[in-house]
Amino acid sequence: MLQQVNGHSSSPDTHGRKPLREDLQEFLGQEAPLHLLDDLTKVNPVMLETVLRCLQARYMADTFYTNAGCTLVALNPFKPVPQLYSPELMKEYHTAPQPQTWTSRCLMKFYAVVAASPTSWESHRIAERIEQRILNSNPVMEAFGNACTLRNNNSSRFGKFIQLQLNRAQQMTGAAVQTYLLEKTRVACQASSERNFHIFYQICKGASADERLQWHLPEGAAFSWLPNPERTLEEDCFKVTREAMLHLGINTPTQNNIFKLLAGLLHLGNIQFADSGDEAQPCQLMDDAKCPFRTSASLLWLPEDPLLETLQIRTIRAGRQQQVFQKPCSRAECDTRRDCLAKLVYSRLFDWLVSVINSSICADPDSWTTFIGLLDVYGFESFPSNSLEQLCINYANEKLQQHFVAHYLKAQQEEYAVEGLEWSFVNYRDNQNCLDLIEGSPISICSLINEECRLNRPSSAAQLQTRIESALAGSPCLGHDRLSPEPSFLVLHYAGPVRYHTAGLVEKNKDPIPPELTRLLQQSQDPLLKVLFPADPEEKSQEEPSGHSRAPVLTVVSKFKASLEQLLQVLHSTTPHYIRCIKPNSQGRAQTFLREEVLNQLEACGLVETIHISAAGFPIRVSHQKFVERYELLRRLHPRTSQAAHSPSNKGPSERSLHAEEATLQPLLQDILHTLPALTQAAATPGDPAEATPAPVHCGRTKVFMTDSMLELLERRRAQVLEQCARCIQDGWRRHRHRKQERQRQAAVLIQAATRSWLTRKRIQRLHTAATVIKRAWQKWRTRMAFLASEELDGVEEKHGSQAPHSLSSFLLPHAQTWLLGAIIRLWPLGLVLANAAVGARGFQRKLVVWACLQLPSSSPSSYTVQKAQEQAGVTSIRALPQGSVKFHCRKSPLRYADICPEPSSYSVTGFNQILLERHRLSHV
Repeated sequence: MLQQVNGHSSSPDTHGRKPLREDLQEFLGQEAPLHLLDDLTKVNPVMLETVLRCLQARYMADTFYTNAGCTLVALNPFKPVPQLYSPELMKEYHTAPQPQTWTSRCLMKFYAVVAASPTSWESHRIAERIEQRILNSNPVMEAFGNACTLRNNNSSRFGKFIQLQLNRAQQMTGAAVQTYLLEKTRVACQASSERNFHIFYQICKGASADERLQWHLPEGAAFSWLPNPERTLEEDCFKVTREAMLHLGINTPTQNNIFKLLAGLLHLGNIQFADSGDEAQPCQLMDDAKCPFRTSASLLWLPEDPLLETLQIRTIRAGRQQQVFQKPCSRAECDTRRDCLAKLVYSRLFDWLVSVINSSICADPDSWTTFIGLLDVYGFESFPSNSLEQLCINYANEKLQQHFVAHYLKAQQEEYAVEGLEWSFVNYRDNQNCLDLIEGSPISICSLINEECRLNRPSSAAQLQTRIESALAGSPCLGHDRLSPEPSFLVLHYAGPVRYHTAGLVEKNKDPIPPELTRLLQQSQDPLLKVLFPADPEEKSQEEPSGHSRAPVLTVVSKFKASLEQLLQVLHSTTPHYIRCIKPNSQGRAQTFLREEVLNQLEACGLVETIHISAAGFPIRVSHQKFVERYELLRRLHPRTSQAAHSPSNKGPSERSLHAEEATLQPLLQDILHTLPALTQAAATPGDPAEATPAPVHCGRTKVFMTDSMLELLERRRAQVLEQCARCIQDGWRRHRHRKQERQRQAAVLIQAATRSWLTRKRIQRLHTAATVIKRAWQKWRTRMAFLASEELDGVEEKHGSQAPHSLSSFLLPHAQTWLLGAIIRLWPLGLVLANAAVGARGFQRKLVVWACLQLPSSSPSSYTVQKAQEQAGVTSIRALPQGSVKFHCRKSPLRYADICPEPSSYSVTGFNQILLERHRLSHV
């Protein structure tokens, strides 16, 4: 059943992790605004979503640095920030900048400024000189060791550990640089859309005309090992590199010698060989490769014939007598030997530069007692094609991630100790399984690759894949993909799965350097190559071991593993502080925070995995006050166990302090916590003992610590209480609304009754008034008619005896009838009206009226003249002709059937002034 609380629907049966509701996020984030949280361990809850929101809020507020326990997350602002790295600010704050290489550069500058506090002018001058040399070492190492990759325009292709050496007075006296695993294969092989090391582009773009002529670098020249030369980066500044080298003690002739060797390597990359039809014959140079070959040999000061022979033919020593055989190389082998020569020269040159830097900045071992270490290593890498370089890099990141997680959780453990919680991260899952897969004993990926190197047989990519998958099939961090078209194996790293191709893996691990290449370089007349490749008998004996006592092969993986172990020993003996450099977007736009790209980088640097491990502890931390305010209503579900919170307080106002408030909260807090076991049992699934165990929740000194599951349980129970309260409110509201509607209905009935009564009275009053008006008008009209009739008949004398009709002459009328007849005669017009009406006088009265109207008195011949037409048959017409004119003004009768006679009578009148009667009816009257 879905429950809806505060406009959000939630299902009590849903136990999956869902995004927190807005009201819950607001509750958990009430401690401080996100942009003011300077540590990601303070976000509440410690989840990936809240971490991203915090970083985005701080970035939009122009706050680019955020702590994460012992880690500093640095976001690139992609815009100038005035006074961010000024000496004054550095002396006031401890800070670190954005990109990883830039971070190490500014950190060195920061420590140099902070530690340079001499007491004398001589000490000040020495400190400035050391500071300048330390800072100048960065441009040189970046030029020779950094390159543009798919994800970073200035990616370090080597690891370095810089020691800033301090004396007892905490003043900087010197520094030392140690490097790890230079990606020397980049000299001869660059991935698509990537570039070679910066220094090659610097000499091609920044050399003067004379230098171009010296180094055979004409304008617009194309080189196979110089891809994407049209791209211009900030790092392509040749002048800065030359000035830094000069400050490090590398003079101009030596610099020109270095750049001449690099130009020779570029020309060496343009050498191409043609296939030989006969295996017994060496491969010859292609026509367009002869000029680059001569130029390269000239720049490297190598004889052309020995150089060509070394590239074409390999020397094999076999048997106890160490007999020497020469075998022509195939085209692929010629290319491999050419690449090996370039990588060998460049790696020796890089190591020599590091030694020169150390000799110029390193202090006497007796002059320093402590140091500050800066570790700048490559980040986690996953490309479409991954080989031994990516395996070593990700292996180092796995080791550092384990070290980082331990110290990150230690920082959270300190907070638990401050709050009085006796709990530790003892059951968290780290990346030990992945490390066992890579470096474990007795069988691991590294051991299998090294074993392939020790076997004197050709390496097969498919066979290596089969050995790894069969020997390490039980590892949970080894993935399988049967659909891969090339032999490879899948490793599930903390930052995501990476596929490593087995083709060429063993050869790169061997890193074979043909002895004839070394001997050839020792024959060079170049001063710098003589320094890089001295004729050392011990080195020669190591390169050519006897068949009786063969020394173990020292592979790339073995050397890298040994140097990594030394580095971790140093890290474990110090207090580490990590810096994770994040680019908010790949376009380099300011005020643009792309969460998907930031998330990928957080995963690559291990912060996401650390957050997940941290969530295994108590990611939800709520102060006592906020906890009580939100969950106090849970006490409605169970009887209260403490009434102390409701007891009246007798303390005065002076004793109401923070301690008193905390003491007041404790009973309420304990009352809420006592309800949790019952809530947990009520939420447990029947038959599931795991659900019946109470969820871990701890009450610290100032905060309540709980897990995500406990928070979900509390929220579900809080939603139930709110639902009950909502139902009570709804019931009360419905009851109130029903009563209100009933009162309104009764009031409406009363109003309607009163209105109808008033309307009826008004109608009756109007009808009464109308009837009165009609009555008065009728009476007035009747009186007027009577008056007019009497005026017209005033002069007529009525004689009843002598001129009576023969039908009445035989008898005398009584006195009353005589009086009535006189009245009728006087009112004869009215009688005519009544006679013509459909209703009114009937029977005898009607007949009497008609007779009286027709029987005119004979004594007044002057008044009326009665004409009889006795000779006419049918109807006799009698016309009464008064003396004067008589006018009758009649209005339409208000009666409905006033002028309709439904049954015609023989005495009915058909005219007003003319009365037509039937003859036979008159004779009877």
